[in-house]
Amino acid sequence: MVHPFSLPGVNYYGQGAIANLSDELKEHGASKVFLVSDSGVASAGLVEQVSDLVKANGLEVIQYLDVKPEPTVKDLETCLDVFNGNRCDLIIGLGGGSPLDVAKGVSVLATNEGSILDYAGVNLIPKQGIPKFLIPTTSGTGAEVTKNAIFTDEKEKLKKGVVSKYLLPDVAIVDSELTLSVPPAVTAATGMDALTHAIESYTSPKATIQTDLYALKAIELISASLRRAVSFGSDKEAREKMALGSVFAGISLANAGVGAVHACAYPLGGKFGTGHGVTNALLLPYIMEYNLIGDLQKFANIARAMGEVTEMLSLREQAELASKAVFSLSRDIGIPQKLSEFGVKKEDIPGLAEASVQVTRLMDNNPKKLTLEEVQECLYKALD
Repeated sequence: MVHPFSLPGVNYYGQGAIANLSDELKEHGASKVFLVSDSGVASAGLVEQVSDLVKANGLEVIQYLDVKPEPTVKDLETCLDVFNGNRCDLIIGLGGGSPLDVAKGVSVLATNEGSILDYAGVNLIPKQGIPKFLIPTTSGTGAEVTKNAIFTDEKEKLKKGVVSKYLLPDVAIVDSELTLSVPPAVTAATGMDALTHAIESYTSPKATIQTDLYALKAIELISASLRRAVSFGSDKEAREKMALGSVFAGISLANAGVGAVHACAYPLGGKFGTGHGVTNALLLPYIMEYNLIGDLQKFANIARAMGEVTEMLSLREQAELASKAVFSLSRDIGIPQKLSEFGVKKEDIPGLAEASVQVTRLMDNNPKKLTLEEVQECLYKALD
């Protein structure tokens, strides 16, 4: 089967890329900009920096800085109410995955009726939203190059994904200098999130020659630079490699999709409030152990991209090094290793496994068809 390959309309990557914002604002002819971000990004001075660039072009800026981590449907609706009270003609999302997803949600709900939950699933949004620029300040989610947005349904205590070509931004600006102030724990969580995107999309049944190029390079860049970015965040070279690795992982994710790690992470995050990046990072090596027989060669390639020495080993032994390399990286940067650290108990596992296998959009995109029993076994291993 031939799968489509898509990217945002315009992409800028590299140190100082934010300077291109002025030209794009002129190109789109906006007059009033709705800037979506959060208090942490504001305290780092980045909201002011971007607002000043917008104002320097003679545009009015309305700021919304109350985006919460792991945004709920209610959080999105609160932001939408502020937007509707101001009716801007362009949205800028500035921050990590949460502000970028909220900016995406506001964009499409500005032109489509109903709740974002009406569009949970694939290609259910009927109309294009208002123009949106996405500017990440972390290296992890890849939201600036994907057609996905994730929101927590508080009633069902489950994270739900909205996937649509209309969620791709008109402009993506990735400037690694905006990530220099990101604290170590956030750098670790977002970096492992990007690694998860790269590994899952690389081993996806929908992977193509194009996505493989992006995914494998992302694995190489992240594995080589994440420890340094966490331990010495002012290292511009490490930050630049992480930013590019995150973008490449996001491009691969946007086109090849992800699998069982994300399927299991959604109910965990919805019920226990675990951060998306940390949840993915914790689950990734455990699920890789189950998945490797689905494509031994690709898992061997992952091991090599992560710097493992594979000479004189059988293909199976090479493949097994992949999950070991992920465990090692995860431990080195301080990622929690067990679900029990988040209050998950043994009696929670059957329900979490059942909810995970019901995320069929992702489970069907896993390199190995996992049974309910296998998902339970994997979660028990990750428990304590």
